[in-house]
This record gives sequence, C-alpha cells and structure tokens, in this order.
Amino acid sequence: MNNNDRLLRLRYAIDLKDADLLKAFELGGVPLNKEEARAVLTKVQDKHKDNAENNVYEKAINNQIFDAFLNGLILLARGPQKDRSTADTPQKSKEIKHINNVLLKKLKIALSMTTDDILDVFSEAEIYPSKGEIGAFLRKEGQRNFKPCGDKYMRNFLKGLGIYNRKG
Repeated sequence: MNNNDRLLRLRYAIDLKDADLLKAFELGGVPLNKEEARAVLTKVQDKHKDNAENNVYEKAINNQIFDAFLNGLILLARGPQKDRSTADTPQKSKEIKHINNVLLKKLKIALSMTTDDILDVFSEAEIYPSKGEIGAFLRKEGQRNFKPCGDKYMRNFLKGLGIYNRKG
C-alpha cells in the first residue's frame, strides 16, 4: 500500500471534500492545485498489468508530503495551537520509516479519538487488537515497546473508520 492509496482510503473514510483536501495540503505547507490533487488521486491504467498489480498513480506522494498533509489535516480539524510560538510555520518532517504508525497517531489527534475509539474502529473491520498493541503502534519509534503498524492493520483501520463514520 502506497501513500496515494492511504490518502484515497482516508478521503473516503472521513468523507473529505476536494476543498478540504486542498486546504489540508496548504495548511501542511505543500499547496496543490486542483489538477495536482486529481493526479495524486488518479491511478494510471496499464493494459498489460492485472488490476491487483496496478498501483501506480499519476503523481506519487512520498512520506514527507503525506506527513505534511496529515499535519494540515490536524490544523484543519482542530485549528492552530494557541500557546505555540511557531504556530504558522509547518513542522519539517524527518525521514519516516513507518508511515502507518504516523497516520494512526495523527488521525487519533485530528479526529480527537481515544484508544477505545480506535479499538471500536478496528472492531468494525472485524479486527480485534489489544489495547497494548494499539499503545505499541502509537509509541515513538525507537522506544522499547514500539511496534510497526503493518499495511493489513492500516487497510482494516481505514475500512473500519469508513463504517464507523457512516453509522449513526
């Protein structure tokens, strides 16, 4: 699963409109125009490959751009922090190895979720991790109990998030 897939699935799961998508990128310090945003979300069709292998987008986004989008999504959802001296300057990302963990952490912040909410989202996709596992996913990389969040977990989380948000 690449970052374009994550963005596409996240956009569906939280029902993110085009204007909000562009605004989140802008707030994250990576402004896109409508054509670039469409290219990020559009798969390239290759007649020689099977659909399962066809995971190429017109414009690929790397981990730093995706992280900047997530920072913008937090600002869009919660507003800027009032007590920060550098509130208007977006944070620059270091090298990111485990983007799924970053995505889970930042969605938890943006959507004001608790660990129990995350467990409820996973249960919608019929995945039942323990609170300890969720805590391990949310830890800083390099800590003793850190655990990388795999693509399977992230796919199921985003699927469950879509179901969870549409219940009601």
